[in-house]
Order: sequence, then structure tokens, then C-alpha cells
Amino acid sequence: MKRIRQFTMLLLMEAKSAATGDSGSQIAEFAVALPLLLIMVVGIFDFGNAYNIKQRVTNVAREAARMGASQPTADLTTPTPASILEIRDMVAAALQNGRLSDCGLGTTAAVAAGAATPWKWTFTTSCGTAGNLVLTVDRGFVFTSSVTAGGTAVKMISTNVTLLYPYQWKFNRLITLVVPTAIYPGTTQISVASVMANQS
Repeated sequence: MKRIRQFTMLLLMEAKSAATGDSGSQIAEFAVALPLLLIMVVGIFDFGNAYNIKQRVTNVAREAARMGASQPTADLTTPTPASILEIRDMVAAALQNGRLSDCGLGTTAAVAAGAATPWKWTFTTSCGTAGNLVLTVDRGFVFTSSVTAGGTAVKMISTNVTLLYPYQWKFNRLITLVVPTAIYPGTTQISVASVMANQS
């Protein structure tokens, strides 16, 4: 980024020295257009990368919910159920297979949500300056389906997997070079959720 600024300054100095004729105005126009072009290119790349990561994280959450829905509920009364840890391990492996950092999720301890939601656990791990990766698994999530029985909508117990994945923007560093007073968020939590009806 420092080199870009130096290059832009060099072009402006060249434009001043060659201020006579067409070549001077062309260099000045290029010096003004270059930072805007760089902002556009980096912005397209950065937003495309964020969208791609969201798609991968969505797929991970969907597979985790599918796996959780197929797990038995018999062990959910224990302090740290093996089925919940299997979901955590599956999410950590799927993130790594998708070329994303799992931020050490595979060794993170489960935290029970409490008596109000006894089948819900959360895993939180730090991803450094980007923020925290948070995995929430709720095996007792109840939703009202579109199926009715005797005129009453059927409520289904399901598995809800929520994944908050931190994304660190590259665009932030470039925009402050062009507009030093610009305020742009450095990180964003990509939030996805997937729900699947429990099979047992």
C-alpha cells in the first residue's frame, strides 16, 4: 500500500514537470484515476471473497445440522454429550477441508446454555484480531411446520446449528490510503443457520 501511494505521488510530480502539452494532462488524469481503479478492483475481490466464504460456511452449517438431526438424543442429559462433540469435530474438519481456519474449534469446550434450553450448547474460540468463531448447536429447537393435524400446525423438534464466522476485510486498508478519514469496519461476523428435523 505504501508503494501505491509513492507511485501515485511520483506520477503527480511527473505531471507537474510535464504540465505543457497533452502528455502532462494524460499523466495527471491517470494519477487521479489509478487510486479509484484500485479501490474498485480490491472492493470487487474482497466482496467476492466474503460471499464465497459465506457459501462455504452455509454448507458446513447445513451438513452439521443434518448430522445432528440423525444423532440419537439419549446422551443429551449428560454434561458434555458425545453427539454434540461429534458435531463440533465435524464442523472443524469441514472448515479445514473448505480451506478456512477453524481457529482451534476442535479443542474448544462446550458451554451449556442453561435450564431454559437444556439441549443447547455453544463453542466459542478466538480467531485473533478477526474476532471470535461461535458454533451453537441446539438439539431441542422447536419450529411450527406447515403440516397440520386436525387443523392444528404440527410442532417439530429439530437441530438448529448456528455458525458465526469472522471475516477480515482487505478493503479497509486500501480505502484509508485514499481517504485517510474514512471509517470502514475491519471485520464482519458472517452469520449462518441451518435447521433439520430430528429423526429420533
